[in-house]
Amino acid sequence: MPDPQPLPFGSWPSPITAADVAESGVSLSFVAACGEEIWWGETRPAENGRATVVRRRADGTVSDALPAPWHARTRVHEYGGRAWLPVPGLGGDEPGLVFCHWDDQRLYVLEAGSSHPRALTPEPDEPGALRYADPVLSADGREVLCIREAHHDGRVTRRIVAVPLDGTASEDATWVREVAGGSDFLAHPRISPDGRRIAWVAWDHPRMPWDGTEIRVSDLQGGVASAVRTVMGGREESVLQPEWADDQTLYAVSDRSGWWNLYRVPLGKDLDGEAPQAEPLCPREEEFAFPMWLLGFTSYAVLADGRLAVLHGTGTYQLGILDPSSGKLTDLDLPFSVWTPVLTLAENGVLAVAGSATEPLTVVRVDLETSGLERLRPALDKIPDRDYLPEPRSETLPGPDGRVVHAHVFAPRNPDAQAPDGEDPPYVVFVHGGPTAQSFPLVSLDIAYFTSRGIGVVDVDYGGSSGYGRAYRALLERQWGIVDVEDCIAAARALVERGDADGARIAIRGGSAGGWTTLAALTRSDFFSAGVSYYGVAELLRFAQDTHDFESHYLDTLIGPLPEAHDVYVERAPLSHVDDVSCPVLLLQGSDDPVVPPSQSLMFRDALARKGIQHAYIEFEGEQHGFRKAASIIAAHEAELSFYAQVFGFDPPGVPRLELSAH
Repeated sequence: MPDPQPLPFGSWPSPITAADVAESGVSLSFVAACGEEIWWGETRPAENGRATVVRRRADGTVSDALPAPWHARTRVHEYGGRAWLPVPGLGGDEPGLVFCHWDDQRLYVLEAGSSHPRALTPEPDEPGALRYADPVLSADGREVLCIREAHHDGRVTRRIVAVPLDGTASEDATWVREVAGGSDFLAHPRISPDGRRIAWVAWDHPRMPWDGTEIRVSDLQGGVASAVRTVMGGREESVLQPEWADDQTLYAVSDRSGWWNLYRVPLGKDLDGEAPQAEPLCPREEEFAFPMWLLGFTSYAVLADGRLAVLHGTGTYQLGILDPSSGKLTDLDLPFSVWTPVLTLAENGVLAVAGSATEPLTVVRVDLETSGLERLRPALDKIPDRDYLPEPRSETLPGPDGRVVHAHVFAPRNPDAQAPDGEDPPYVVFVHGGPTAQSFPLVSLDIAYFTSRGIGVVDVDYGGSSGYGRAYRALLERQWGIVDVEDCIAAARALVERGDADGARIAIRGGSAGGWTTLAALTRSDFFSAGVSYYGVAELLRFAQDTHDFESHYLDTLIGPLPEAHDVYVERAPLSHVDDVSCPVLLLQGSDDPVVPPSQSLMFRDALARKGIQHAYIEFEGEQHGFRKAASIIAAHEAELSFYAQVFGFDPPGVPRLELSAH
């Protein structure tokens, strides 16, 4: 191999193109077992973001279970969640597939041997007015229970409903039976093994599911919940994922200790009397769950022998086996530090989606007795030479006021190039969305696209991020736009002070809530020399009116309730401080985004133009909250790289030049 050539940071030749980022991989979602078969979801940029379901038969053959143009994706909560379920014995010995179709949001069944799905739910008065998510099979296998979200006359309501599998939807809405309701939000419907009870999670505005939820249990009388009882949780306790240990006992996750830990909830033979006393199974200052952004998230599974397979950790995670009788937790020796909350049972083990700093997210099957590992589907169709991939370091960096900031650092890396003597690399601060979410030290072409060209990345888990306990999540209460900005600056400054980054060439970029932090950082400091906002929030009063129901009161916690906090909404908004922006800004937006509407980016663009600040605005037709089409992903990455090149002063080979304007 020839010696690496001295080239300025940012101009290193890289084999990782924007097309590779978009087209070489898929987004892996939920996994499921059906007998000896394994099923998983894939969202494919090459098919304009279509979400399909893939089936691996017992003989190892793999094929699409859902043919194009059918699209298994739900709009419940707009973010969606589990939208499909394999069901044994539909159409003979072969399993069939129940799914929510994106175009009309109706529930369909595709029987074995058929290529034409059959509608299970009635057609609503308006397309997409009735939406379905998180399907589970009833105890007798004759119905699917799921969350139904109804939009009518500006109101949104949610119910747990039962949908029969043995017929065709009629226009009569009574075909779908309402089982339970009573709250603004519902999740995790679970039927007891004997079919006589149902458990679920419920919460109401203004709380989010990581703030305060309740687990409710009810007898089923004629297939409808009766004598509903709250058995765990409250306004300041987040409880998640009830699972039945037996007909009289639940497991659940609660953060009552300050950490999401597992508990046993004994119910007894009836639901009368005092609330049951939940018993902790393995008290630790670790998280055994993830924030419920998507319906259907699962972080543990009850095994046939009574033990639990659990995901747990702080910042990074492991798969372990928990004995609920003794509290003993035994971790499996596996090469993964990143696990997504889709853990589920399979024959002789569990299924999951896992990855690491050296391996992309992959559908895996794990034998729990031997720690045997079978890799079934990597998210990347092709992985570049590892010498072009960064080696992330998870660090705890000094933050303001004595607090710490968690971050993952991805230094530039390319075997064909080296920097000239005395030059420090530019860095981009990546800001995750949510903001109640977290970043991971994971192989990512999205990051390698920049690091292989000589641009470092620091992915910041600022105060308010999940993965580090409730107290860390609570740092952002009434402080959104302050603590997150301070922590992003502190992480980048730490790299500059130790000589790892060029302090004159630091950019910040983020999507959604990360876009808000990006714009807030540009208006509240002069630390950054460039900013890129992907569908970011710029103004709060209109956002509170325009955003979707799930997050319509999220700002009550992050900023304060209206109308009391009206002045804070105005003062905190980046749009109110555009005069303080001193660097170029790139705005990227989906035209059909229901979460952060285009008006947010457009208002900020117009304000930049009035002040004469260099900027560019790109709107992607047909994209929603997050870009799913290959063409959009390619264009966004190339625009971002060209933007950094112009601001930081380097010439990236083979990348179209982005036109910046001050008008």
